[in-house]
Amino acid sequence: MALVEVKVPDIGDVKDVAVIELMVKVGDTVALEQSLITVESDKASMEIPSSAAGVVKEIKIAIGDKVNEGSLVLLLETAGEAAVAAPAPAPAVAAASAAPVAAPVAAVASAAAPAASALVEVFVPDIGDFESVAVIEVFVKIGDTIKVEQSLITVESDKASMEIPSSHAGVIKDLKVKLGDKVAKGSLLAIVEVKGAVAAPAVAAAPTAAASVAAAAPAAAVAVAAPAVVPAHDPTVINTKLPHASPSIRRQARELGVPLDEVKGSGPHGRIQEIDLQGFVKSVMAGAVQTLAQKALAPAASSSSGGGGAFPGLLAWPKVDFEKFGAIERKDMSRIKKISGANLHRNWVVIPHVTNHDDADITELEAFRVQTNKENEKNPAAVKVTMLAFMIKAAVAALKKFPEFNASLEGEGDAQKLVLKKYFHIGFAADTPNGLVVPVIKDADKKGIFEISQEMGELAKKARDGKLGPAEMSGGCFTISSLGGIGGRYFTPIINAPEVAIMGVCKSQIEPKWDGKAFQPRLMLPLSLSWDHRVIDGAAAARFNVYFASLLADFRRIVL
Repeated sequence: MALVEVKVPDIGDVKDVAVIELMVKVGDTVALEQSLITVESDKASMEIPSSAAGVVKEIKIAIGDKVNEGSLVLLLETAGEAAVAAPAPAPAVAAASAAPVAAPVAAVASAAAPAASALVEVFVPDIGDFESVAVIEVFVKIGDTIKVEQSLITVESDKASMEIPSSHAGVIKDLKVKLGDKVAKGSLLAIVEVKGAVAAPAVAAAPTAAASVAAAAPAAAVAVAAPAVVPAHDPTVINTKLPHASPSIRRQARELGVPLDEVKGSGPHGRIQEIDLQGFVKSVMAGAVQTLAQKALAPAASSSSGGGGAFPGLLAWPKVDFEKFGAIERKDMSRIKKISGANLHRNWVVIPHVTNHDDADITELEAFRVQTNKENEKNPAAVKVTMLAFMIKAAVAALKKFPEFNASLEGEGDAQKLVLKKYFHIGFAADTPNGLVVPVIKDADKKGIFEISQEMGELAKKARDGKLGPAEMSGGCFTISSLGGIGGRYFTPIINAPEVAIMGVCKSQIEPKWDGKAFQPRLMLPLSLSWDHRVIDGAAAARFNVYFASLLADFRRIVL
């Protein structure tokens, strides 16, 4: 073992810069080039990295001190053979100000050789007063190479969900948790093989500083336009003032998904510190604090849970002791249903829905579909064509003819505008074991029936496996919700905001239809078109439905 002095490297033509943040403490194990402190001049903030890997034995500076090139930062105990002071690598200057600063000079190589690989334990950091939260996602597996702050798992309390990042970079040698496990602060997550690190004694109750902040990153947009649990910002607010925070705090906030402009800083001049981020995340997880975006969704969420508070004047939701009437069973709702339920309730309450019902004669189209699939039976690579693929193409043609259906409302009051889209992304509702999700076929106008059928099959499988990404469920212009494989006659589908219409279809059935001389058996498909009366009027909706049905009745019209 050897003691190595870590000093401030060449930071350009700036003198007496203030130390505004200490990012390590005595006893911490640090990696080569890990940030140790943050300094700030009158032009910019920058982080000072470590010139060696080892264990912090003594810190020589404090917050508020003034430092220059060559100032001693701390002493490290390394695995090197000789203690030699060496200048640290030049720090990266953060873009905290548009004012130019002098470029750092190239770093001198560290004299302390990196230590051999070591096994490091990664723990759950401080996530507030939660004794046990459920693991609902595991992002990595044994053998994976991970980076510092890469998300390892997602945990969920009854108020919010968050991702837990890794405190170290390396290779996962062992995973200590699985789906459904309950974890708390200090729970062991994984054993990571770290190169160039010194193994420190593992203390379950004291995770490393790099993992001291809970990562409440936005939940992947699951279900219909699912809101992030802790959104990075409120998209309706335009921020003109940059929150007072160092580069490392900004990076942590991005990882956490914390809106910095909603965090009150406890440092000098209101500077946001690590403890402020921790407190904000704990408050959100405990439900004591809501972000602006959560407050916007609060009425829908509260009423979807049975409360009457979203609508003043309504009676409170009845509280019933169901067990006194007989045996019951309580089951947790899936995460998808919780999120989509609040969204659907909001859409139903806010959007003035009207639903038109009609029938489409798909006799010839179904015969054509069956014949097409039969001709391709001998081709193992052939894609099975579905009726929904034809409906997606019909929806594109109808949106082109009636562009107000391919629109969204933007703004409020007198400033409200109608956004007419020039692209055609069609969503389709997919039933999964965990609830309803809506994958989106992008640029459906540029794809053929076979291509759409294949993409639908791939997206539906990913939906059932719970592997749909946010990008695959966003950007939709119009949604088709099909109950054809189940049954039913008509229903009133809820519009998938910010879209302005949705087509619901039920199971087709043979019905007698008069042709002028006799009744003929025809295969009829029930249609249910729900539309936003703020954008669309009844006449336009009736014409859309009639035109959509005519395309399915004679698909040759699609080329006209």
